Amino acid sequence: MQLPRLFIAAAHKSSGKTTVSLGLAAALRARGRRVQSFKKGPDYIDPLWHRLASGRPCYNLDFNTQEHDEILALFIRKAQQADISLIEANKGLFDGIDLKGADSNAALAALLEAPVVLVIDTVGMTRGIAPLLIGYETFARRMSEPVRIAGVILNRVGGPRHEDKLRAAVEHYTDMPVLGAVPRDPSMVVQERHLGLTTPGDMARLEEHLAAIGERIAGHVALSQIEDIATEAAPLALGAHAETVSDLEGGAASSPGSAERVRIAIAQDEAFCFYYQDDLEAFAQEGAELVPFSPVHDKRLPEEIDGLFLGGGFPETHMHALAANRSMRESIRCAIDAGLPAYAECGGLMYLAREIVWKEARAEMCGVLPGRVVMHERPQGRGLIRLRATGDAPWSPISPGETLRAHEFHHAAYEGARDTAGARHAWAVLRGHGTDGRHDGLIVNNLIAGFAHLRHTRQSPWVSAFVRFIRSRI
Repeated sequence: MQLPRLFIAAAHKSSGKTTVSLGLAAALRARGRRVQSFKKGPDYIDPLWHRLASGRPCYNLDFNTQEHDEILALFIRKAQQADISLIEANKGLFDGIDLKGADSNAALAALLEAPVVLVIDTVGMTRGIAPLLIGYETFARRMSEPVRIAGVILNRVGGPRHEDKLRAAVEHYTDMPVLGAVPRDPSMVVQERHLGLTTPGDMARLEEHLAAIGERIAGHVALSQIEDIATEAAPLALGAHAETVSDLEGGAASSPGSAERVRIAIAQDEAFCFYYQDDLEAFAQEGAELVPFSPVHDKRLPEEIDGLFLGGGFPETHMHALAANRSMRESIRCAIDAGLPAYAECGGLMYLAREIVWKEARAEMCGVLPGRVVMHERPQGRGLIRLRATGDAPWSPISPGETLRAHEFHHAAYEGARDTAGARHAWAVLRGHGTDGRHDGLIVNNLIAGFAHLRHTRQSPWVSAFVRFIRSRI
């Protein structure tokens, strides 16, 4: 199956890779192309930007939570609906936890047989770009599954003279084509904060900003050459992955059959926006209707709901607005006290706590959980985690004693251990931090609230388990 695709990578983090990727998506879309974006690893914020740039949902491809056939199946299923696919790396091309690179960006590019375009931050660099590129080409060939670096985009170029020196060095010492040279331009930058990029919901004039980035990239990158390289990618055959693709499209394994349809309220606004797109689609496959609401703006929960899902986000940056919405906080507290099945991840846990404390400010939250949340300058939990089911949870995607892989990334600390000596938890933390370094997933009535972010995959079909539990309560 011919699926034009490119893997956009860099030598290191903060090279401008995301800005270039967004610009390419916007520029190709402006050319009339159907662009499908993917993001490597666990990431919520970049996919929000990709969705706006491409006009299509972005999907995460993650070695930690997905098997190789799941990654390929998801990629093929979505890529075949587009004219070109862009896969954005995280960190550098060869970076990862595994010494041999099994979880690296290069390994994902090899798995997808996708040509790699390197985005190089050229600030303070001239002739030195040549040995850098030669080293990357050499290392790419030495991998057990080699990847093809098809070209380089010079980023943050200082001016015409700087560009000339860079191009001369690349052309003299390497065979790597220069696909573009993007000038240094602070107006193109998407600002960062404590969890990464600023979310689209907190930035004004979004469409203008993305359109400007797209125009800037179109003016300095050879888009036709980019498309030619993407088209040269080797065909991907469904082969052994056809059954997995069928399951992802709603096969027998995920079909709700004649089961009663359920309505689940889901928090979606500027404070709560961390959701995996394929997780949301899994709810529909399970026969569940997601009913969006805003904890910031709405006065109460939607009517006639059977469950509640509070995802992650930035409640700390909106804590005063959340606190001011007393009727919503009371609506949620009463619903959970009455036994409404509920699941809260990270930002959702923070909102359900007694209060949020950040710097010198504090704001009252829902009070479903007895502890408070305190924001810190440094991350309190960060990275890939492993959890073991305790058997105490009202529902679980795995059996007691079994383990699953997830991730966490929070500057918040839950301070409530002394108030919850008899607290029950859904998870024992084998790797990571959770709520207290040893546990995660606080249980209150039919609520599970933790810092872990789960992903609905074969190893952790949490959406199916949650919906089944909700149906059992109707």
